[in-house]
Amino acid sequence: MSFTAEVKDELSRVDGHCPECAVAELSALMRVCGTLSFRGSGRYSIRIATETGAVARTVIKYAHKLLDLDTQLTVRRSVLHKTRNYLIEIPEQERLYDDLVRLGILVPGRGLASGVPHGLLQRRCCKEAFVRGAFLAGGFIADPRGDFHLEIAVTGEEFANDLVELLESLGVEARLNHRRGSYAIYLKSFDGIERLLGAMGAQRSERALQNVRKIKSVKNDVQRRVNAEIANQARSTGAALNQRLLVEQVDQAIGMRRLPTALQEFCELRRRYPDISLAALGERCQPPASKSAMYHRLLRLRELLQQAQNSSTNSSSDG
Repeated sequence: MSFTAEVKDELSRVDGHCPECAVAELSALMRVCGTLSFRGSGRYSIRIATETGAVARTVIKYAHKLLDLDTQLTVRRSVLHKTRNYLIEIPEQERLYDDLVRLGILVPGRGLASGVPHGLLQRRCCKEAFVRGAFLAGGFIADPRGDFHLEIAVTGEEFANDLVELLESLGVEARLNHRRGSYAIYLKSFDGIERLLGAMGAQRSERALQNVRKIKSVKNDVQRRVNAEIANQARSTGAALNQRLLVEQVDQAIGMRRLPTALQEFCELRRRYPDISLAALGERCQPPASKSAMYHRLLRLRELLQQAQNSSTNSSSDG
């Protein structure tokens, strides 16, 4: 089961906090994935198509228990995509017009509503229920083990903009993208997706998201430390190679026997251990020397080499 299916299955089992929450949720479900047909004065029917069993189950539950509407369900299996398609038909019936007005889908004297039915959303819980219905009908959420991405696909610019504002009233900042006649309301931040899941009532999915983020954080921290260690090793190896070249130059220009004892020890150890760090080299001294002490020996070697090279240059000029 995909993560989207898991979230929708959980949401289909969430109950609202007040009687009007169910009205708001069913309104969003019908508005986002339903098709309204009109055949004369007051004669309406609705077709709701979905590939999600949780959506079909929720629509039928509310249509029966909340509105006492007759429904017809057809289930077909797609051979190509190996999925089930659910078609819910609500045929013409006496009370359907009044119910569509109650759901905010029809406006008396004006026809089909173009925006979000704000009259149904006076309480926060009803706003959350409406968003829950919209996500059930047209939502997608990526597996959080990959990218953080959630979107709700809807039709109608006014409805899409109203839904973005509704999310903002719940503390969720979303963006809107127009694509091929429809609109995608999307979130890409962990915090926004977490808040939205919590607002819709998907606590189990919210916890799953949090756990994935913790795992990602640990993996990223480990990867940063590994990268830093690799970089340190690379720098250390490069520095050790430069020190090895310096030792050979000093030997040729000055001679090991003419160096102070501490510097002779440094050169001998660097030749013996050409790859280890300066700190590790100091641990092999007798007695052990600190990294700072080894660094000062390195600086002294460079200074002596520079003096020897300058003296050689001056001698050549005098000659």
